[in-house]
Amino acid sequence: MTVLHSLYAGLIAPFVAYDFMARALVATLALAAGCGPVGVLLVLRRMSLVGDAMSHAILPGAAVGFLIGGLSLPAMSLGGFGAGLAVATLSGLVARATEQREDASFASFYLISLALGVLLVSTRGGNVDLLHVLFGTVLAVDDAALILVTSIASVTLLTLAVIYRPLVVECFDPGFLRAVGGGGGATHLTFLVLVVLNLVGGFQALGTLLAVGLMMLPATAARFWVRELWSMALVAFAIAFASGWLGLVVSFWFNLPSGPAIILAAGVFYLLSLVAGIRGSLLVRLLPGRHRAA
Repeated sequence: MTVLHSLYAGLIAPFVAYDFMARALVATLALAAGCGPVGVLLVLRRMSLVGDAMSHAILPGAAVGFLIGGLSLPAMSLGGFGAGLAVATLSGLVARATEQREDASFASFYLISLALGVLLVSTRGGNVDLLHVLFGTVLAVDDAALILVTSIASVTLLTLAVIYRPLVVECFDPGFLRAVGGGGGATHLTFLVLVVLNLVGGFQALGTLLAVGLMMLPATAARFWVRELWSMALVAFAIAFASGWLGLVVSFWFNLPSGPAIILAAGVFYLLSLVAGIRGSLLVRLLPGRHRAA
């Protein structure tokens, strides 16, 4: 009973005793539900760095929203979504109109966006405001932010269910999808919109610099455990939620920033998966018998 009591006191009691911890946990659950499958698809489509670029691309829009309405959830969210969508569209147009690859144009536009966003926030806000935008405050998530994050997760899952087949085909054979008139361009654009939406939801809790962490680290970790896309999405969701739970607990008991603690927890899960996963991990590579079994 002592062990169970200690586990309860350490891992569960903070969420029962404090409303702000409970809201933060629900927010991470919703973020995990949306970011898990989106991150897996980014990895399979070899767009991992695009996700990182998009997370920075929303900063100037969020900064404009901040200049207009302060730390207003609707203003910053709409601004961030508009900026992220603009960068995604411009990057795609540059890639189609010139010889530059899409990942290079994403990198160029995100660097411009990041610098512009920091400059805009700094002109009116102070260091605290800048840190809030860059790193988020998951423990300050209110009911409005919670509704936003859960709505984004719901829209993401419903949209992925609708475009699942063409999206999977495009991951592995985009040429075939174009040949049969499967609407590859529309599918790609819809997916980028989902990426931007989830990053907008994530930056409310984790900031523009860390929001992509909960999207990419669980997804890259999941590949070391399972093969099928649906099971990767499920494992990525589980790892993302466990990272949120663990990060919140660590930040509560050791008085650490919650956003970085959550992403570092996801990093620990990734490193454990890299070393001891059952598919292609370092341990499997070093043990040929286990590698054949997997």
